[in-house]
Order: sequence, then C-alpha cells, then structure tokens
Amino acid sequence: MSTLDLTSLTWVSLADQPILETGATVFAFLAATRISRLGGNHPLLNPTLLAIVLISLGLEATHIPYKTYLRGADPIHFMLGPAVVLLAVPLFRQRAVIRASARLIAVGLGVGLPVGVLSAVGIAWVMGARSQTILSLAPKSVTAGIAVGISEQIGGLQTLTIVLVIMTGITGAVLGPLIARLARVDDPRVVGLTMGIASHGIGTARALQINEVAGAFSGLGMGLNGVLTAILLPLIFRLF
Repeated sequence: MSTLDLTSLTWVSLADQPILETGATVFAFLAATRISRLGGNHPLLNPTLLAIVLISLGLEATHIPYKTYLRGADPIHFMLGPAVVLLAVPLFRQRAVIRASARLIAVGLGVGLPVGVLSAVGIAWVMGARSQTILSLAPKSVTAGIAVGISEQIGGLQTLTIVLVIMTGITGAVLGPLIARLARVDDPRVVGLTMGIASHGIGTARALQINEVAGAFSGLGMGLNGVLTAILLPLIFRLF
C-alpha cells in the first residue's frame, strides 16, 4: 500500500469521528473570516463562500465522501437553531427603530417577496426549464429549513432547492452591499431589510457586519419573508 493510499485510509477512518468534521468546519470558517478581514471585508471574500471552498478542497484532498462529512458535522446543524434565535438580540435592541419603520418594512416585503419569486420563476420559464425545476426555484429566497418544506409541498426537488438557496444567499451577501453602494443607498434599514428578504441567513450574517441596525432589519426581513412565503406560496400554487 502506497503512502498516499495509507494517508487517505487514515483520514477516512478519522472521518467516522464527528469531532473531525465539526473541527474542520469551525477551522474553515475561522480561516475564511480571517482572510475576509485581511482583505478589508471585500464582498468577494465572503466568509461563507471561502469556507465552502476550503471544505470542498479538503474533502477532495482527503477523499472523504460528502455524506460522511455531513453526518459528522451534525453538531453544527444543531447549532443553527440557537443561532437563529440569537437574531432576536439585535431585534430587541433596535425595537424602537423597527416600530418607527413599519411602513418601510411593509413596502419592502410587498415588493421583495413577489419579485424574489416571480423573477426566478419567470426567467426559468422563459428559458424552457422543466416544471419541477421551476417549482424548486420558487422558494430560493427563503431560509433553507423553510424552503425545503415549501419545495416539498409544491412539488419541487428538495436537494435542488437547497443548492439554490445557498447560491442565492452567497450571491446576495457578495453583491448586496456593492449594489447598495452603486445605487447610493446608505440607509442601513433599507440595506438590511432587502438583504434579509433576498438572501436570508447568509445575507443577514453579512448585514450584521455592516452594523447592528442593518443586521436587525435583515433578520426581521428574513423571518417575515419566510413566514409569508411558507403561507402564501403553497396556497397560490394550489389555486393556479
């Protein structure tokens, strides 16, 4: 047995221990965050995107199957719940600003929700995508846990929906602040709300890097968009 084969076998054996995948995930994100800060938090150096690249390269180099990695990283998945709950902290701190911005929030949701759904569905339809692909695209702007449930209800492919949700989140986190600067939008409420509605949790993480107001409005936009989409989208698809 060659040294390379022995090394690969050792890594695969270690992969059965959850601490390896969990530790690798934490290390990859910390490294990605460090790289992002060294690069001045440039939009293209998004920590989530960099962490995905690092993990992918690591799995390829060590020949660890993705399913093995995913099973071992269950503790990270478990912590997603408490992490979402912690978004209530900036919401509570900014409650006065949020109450005073009720009209802004209503307009943002009234425009952002249908645009997010119709733009993706419309483009896919024009390009001749299959109906199941179109249905999988519809909940792309909703956080993954909700999007999977919506996709199942309306007849989409759950695995495709998850990929599209991640792509949407990363794209929004990378391009959102850049588009805001180009459009000369400097109100953190507007920037945060649109990023939360358009790019859910990944966008919210980026909004929190801007300031707490942007993070609070992004978390609110993500939550309200998720609830409304979960209620309205299956109902609309049943009617039509």
